[in-house]
Amino acid sequence: MSFQTVHRHAAESVCASRALVLREGGSVKITKVSIKRFKQFKDDEVELRDGLTIVAGGNNAGKSSMLQALAVWEFCKVATLAEKGAIALTASGLGAQGLGIGDDEFSPINVPTLNHLWTNLRSSKVPDVDPDGYTLSLGCRWIDENQKDGHLEFSLSLANDRLFVKVSDSNLVDGDPVPTIAYLPPFAGISAREERATGAMRRRRVGEGLAGAVLRNLLLDMRLANLKKRDSLQIGKSRVSDKDLTHLRETDPWELLQRTLREIFSAEIVMGEFNEEYHSYIQANVVKGTVDGYKLTRHHGYKPRDLMVEGSGFLQWLSVYTLATSPATNVLLFDEPDAHLHAALQAQMVDRLSHLAAQFGKQVLLATHSTEIIRATPASEILEVRGRSSPRFRYLGQDDQKVGLMVGIGSDYAPRIDRVRRTKRVLFYEGKSDKDILGALAEVAGIVWPNNIADWQTSDHVKERKMVWRHLRTEFGDVQAISIRDRDDETAGSVGSDLLDKNIGHEDGFRALKWRRRYIEAYLIWPDAIAAAAKIDVARVKADLDSEFGFGTIGVAWTKSNAANAFMDSRAKDVLAHFGVNPLAVAKLLPAEAVCEDIKTFLQALAGLAS
Repeated sequence: MSFQTVHRHAAESVCASRALVLREGGSVKITKVSIKRFKQFKDDEVELRDGLTIVAGGNNAGKSSMLQALAVWEFCKVATLAEKGAIALTASGLGAQGLGIGDDEFSPINVPTLNHLWTNLRSSKVPDVDPDGYTLSLGCRWIDENQKDGHLEFSLSLANDRLFVKVSDSNLVDGDPVPTIAYLPPFAGISAREERATGAMRRRRVGEGLAGAVLRNLLLDMRLANLKKRDSLQIGKSRVSDKDLTHLRETDPWELLQRTLREIFSAEIVMGEFNEEYHSYIQANVVKGTVDGYKLTRHHGYKPRDLMVEGSGFLQWLSVYTLATSPATNVLLFDEPDAHLHAALQAQMVDRLSHLAAQFGKQVLLATHSTEIIRATPASEILEVRGRSSPRFRYLGQDDQKVGLMVGIGSDYAPRIDRVRRTKRVLFYEGKSDKDILGALAEVAGIVWPNNIADWQTSDHVKERKMVWRHLRTEFGDVQAISIRDRDDETAGSVGSDLLDKNIGHEDGFRALKWRRRYIEAYLIWPDAIAAAAKIDVARVKADLDSEFGFGTIGVAWTKSNAANAFMDSRAKDVLAHFGVNPLAVAKLLPAEAVCEDIKTFLQALAGLAS
């Protein structure tokens, strides 16, 4: 009998066999995960909290790899049960020979070849460290509903393209519960025809990144369980009582799913009749209409449509919610389930997942890059994965620590972060072209632009910039920064000739500067430069500046820091747009005598930062 066949039969009988360790459902919470030589983890441990955890960090920090390690652990558990039975998972079974698995039978995650499971693709043993050749290990510790501790570790080796798995540590005895983990990669794989599938096959499809291929199976299970509950509540009655119906709607997975679909998408799922004797495929349609409480009235003339024609965002959300309400699992791993969702739906998904985790006793790990999700989540529920930094994993303690995640601190592939790490100097500026304009004005003024400062373009307010700077200091040491931004509609009195922003408290290492004029473009209103950039006569430019904008004569007084109010408050972006010129082109054509004192003050501050 093949491994897949044994795997299927064992998984289907897991609850019926007296000797099996695995008990589905219940309250089992993972407290610690140990990972050795798996992908980018050489030898790491992560402690986990109950309920919902948002897993966040920079690119390539290890968010997905952490979830995948748990998915492989689950696969090793199910495969060992299938081949060797429950005794192999217990302390008394330690020392038994490993289980061999072909590369075509490995299904929890997608890898090109099995050696990609190992750090740096090196699966060979290290002398005196791995005497038996088992070089990769994945371990979990947990507590059950009785506060009893459990732990189970698997070790893996690779030989001739065949994966070998053995239990390397365990404190389990017969009847102990273990976590039941479901892993959902980014959504993919829905098909037009979905057959009824066993539990083993469903896990395989999800592990292959094809969660959509078993979505109808999960929905059918939920619907059939719901109908069974309704039938039991109606025994001896003409209908289900209002009290029982209310309780059902508040607790039953199918009812909760339908209610949420009505609230968010104005839609419901309608399952087609399914009988294994003569139905080959599961039918699941979506209907849409107007909602009034628990009732959805279908739009006039609306025809139900198959799931697969719905948008990827709807399907991703549906998959997440279906797994979250399934009684068969107690630990859920979601890898970027927000990828296809609008920002507003991202926050709603997390909020509802948090409530579901509490209601159904689930432990949920959700990996994301979404700044919307990070903003909406309490810091205590965010687990930061920090790449090469130490500690590798940490739960945040304060909301302002979320800033580092949102700007990409810790990412190995963020050039500006790497430059901050090397230079310890940062310039925060506002518009995408502002730095180029300032560079051009520095060249016109004969001032060398420093090359040892990291550029950081952001539209964030100076308060948010300061928070970023604080985190940069935490990560990289004594980082110095200058922030420069437009005054916009703030009063002229909020900034002096030194350009210091009077509305912001200053700290050593962070200088908050602000242009005295409304916009940086207001330092470019020089007739000759505008005429040259627009390729029109300078007399026409002067005439339009006078008649259209009331500037009159522009001369030396214009370059002073304390210029006339017309210059200080001018909407210079509209002025340059009137002539159809690019601000950078004007800056390059400005004569040296036209460079304003404010610009020189800023460049002097920048030189001080560079030194």
